[in-house]
Amino acid sequence: MYHKLGKIPPKRHIQFRKEDGSLFYEELFGTEGFSSDSSLLYHLHPPTQVKDVKDLADVAPVAGVTHNIKSRKLKANTFPSSNFYNESKIPLLFNNDVAIGVACPSEINDSIFYKNSSFDELVFIHHGKGVLKTFLGEINFGSGDYIIIPKGVIYQFCFTSKKNKVLYLESNSSINFPKRYLSKKGQFLEGAPICERDIRLPKNLKWYDEKGTFKIRINKGYKVHEVTYASHPFDVVGWDGYCYPFALSIHSFEPITGMIHQPPPVHQIFQGHNFVVCSFCPRLFDYHPLAIPAPYNHSNIDSDEVLYYVEGNFMSRDNIECGDITLHPAGIPHGPHPGTIEKSIGEVKTEELAVMVDTFKPLQLTKQALAIEDAHYFKSWLT
Repeated sequence: MYHKLGKIPPKRHIQFRKEDGSLFYEELFGTEGFSSDSSLLYHLHPPTQVKDVKDLADVAPVAGVTHNIKSRKLKANTFPSSNFYNESKIPLLFNNDVAIGVACPSEINDSIFYKNSSFDELVFIHHGKGVLKTFLGEINFGSGDYIIIPKGVIYQFCFTSKKNKVLYLESNSSINFPKRYLSKKGQFLEGAPICERDIRLPKNLKWYDEKGTFKIRINKGYKVHEVTYASHPFDVVGWDGYCYPFALSIHSFEPITGMIHQPPPVHQIFQGHNFVVCSFCPRLFDYHPLAIPAPYNHSNIDSDEVLYYVEGNFMSRDNIECGDITLHPAGIPHGPHPGTIEKSIGEVKTEELAVMVDTFKPLQLTKQALAIEDAHYFKSWLT
């Protein structure tokens, strides 16, 4: 969707002057060179004034298992609260397309700004609330929100709650809505489980006319650099275009149901290159008189399946806690735990809430993932 905030001139790339007669500084904030989505930004100061660059950290995921054949459960509630959002990120699963992890941020650091130059980010707020501040405006968020942050956006996560936990994805590609939900012009079609009214765009654009020393921590290819600029990063007085962060609540998702069990694609909410994201939300079960609500056994022959359990009782799983993560690898059959199929028959609805990520390339497990693994999970289908 086209969006604009603040002050902009009537046409692109023409003179746009301040009250003192000097020019605002225009910046094209675009993807894929000049051939895809972009926004035009107008700065009070040149966005190019670098004073210093320091190498800060290597945050690349380190593999503990490179070729996985086992179903696994990760007790992802065991991580303590730690520092700021980016510094508290713990990668758990990854391949060349996407990295998946959790973070438990506990503090705010208004003096540091962040930018991911290599990866689009999807942040799912499991617990917490606050404001995402960016140079394109602000987005209020709370538990259950998905936040999409395109690569290159300068931001600060400002949590106002004490207990915070998020699931995050870092993607080498842009994260978009499924094409089958959209018209040729990009409008959500009738029958899509979300619509434009559910999407929250940036608002409350604030700009700062300040010079000095401003540090931005930039992730470029999993190498974090601290780049010091001579003017405040949030000095954009206006912008318009199609490239910006946005939020969408999982509670806005409208589940698609049927007479018999519906396959996972009906739960899809986002897609990236070689992966999809689905939302399993409270919904009515199947209404055929002989329906079996529990999912049938299946082999994801071409995809690894990751489930992050958010809320409720998960009728096809035993011994699952909210905040756990399961991985069911490609080519290995999996399905409901013993006894849950019969137990599900006659049930009318579910209150479960979960986020699923299916990747079409195998995932590796990090050393941090192995440290929180339930080592016996892959045997949990034995009768």
